[in-house]
Amino acid sequence: MGAIAAKVGLSGRAVTIVPDQESAARAQRGAAEAGALVDVHVAPPSKLPVEDSVFDLAVIDDTGGFFGTLRAEDRVALVRETARVLKPRGRVIIIGAVPRGGLGALFTRAQSGPSFDPEPSLTADGFRFVRVLGEREGLKFVEGVKT
Repeated sequence: MGAIAAKVGLSGRAVTIVPDQESAARAQRGAAEAGALVDVHVAPPSKLPVEDSVFDLAVIDDTGGFFGTLRAEDRVALVRETARVLKPRGRVIIIGAVPRGGLGALFTRAQSGPSFDPEPSLTADGFRFVRVLGEREGLKFVEGVKT
């Protein structure tokens, strides 16, 4: 999170919205280690505490499987809230863990949460050009553009 926030530059704004105080403390530590300024907010994913159409990019970290643990209606609310806070032609990137199989599953210590494919949710709620950007080091990067 801190590394991403450091990329916004002096005129940009980095905001992280997390579900609980423990996550907020981790986000603040990560930002400080990266030397980034980040506004950290604790809020439910169904009601993001920011204005409409203010961000060019939203990054959803699903590496712990949070998206997959949400009820279907809460996933829909999160995707709709993400669309609400993005500017027209704004992008969302969802970073999720790829389920490991075979020998990789036996020898890895990395924990991954429940697998959830965000592509249908993004497409259903108005994002276009939804695609997998790539998979690397056990992570899957999915992008969509708000129309």
